[in-house]
Amino acid sequence: MKRFAVGIGVGLVAGLLLSSKLGKELISPERALKQVKDKLSHSFNVTGSWIHMVPESWNKNQLEYTVYRGGLTTSTENDEHLQYDFIVDAKTGTILDVTQ
Repeated sequence: MKRFAVGIGVGLVAGLLLSSKLGKELISPERALKQVKDKLSHSFNVTGSWIHMVPESWNKNQLEYTVYRGGLTTSTENDEHLQYDFIVDAKTGTILDVTQ
């Protein structure tokens, strides 16, 4: 019975450590940029893009996020080029903010 209890205890501790480590993993900046371009390409004709490779902390509505900052260049039907800056969650790839 002792071995069984020790085994369960070790398994629980290992599971908690592993789940906390997996929960903190960040997506790569390249993957975040691809997700942003895929989501925004339905609304814009994306002609260029960039992203900062180093994640940073960002606060909005008293919530703290780990984010990547980046930008997109779009072209309109009149061949005008517009620049949009975005902030994307570095854990999920969710777009948190887009400004022109």
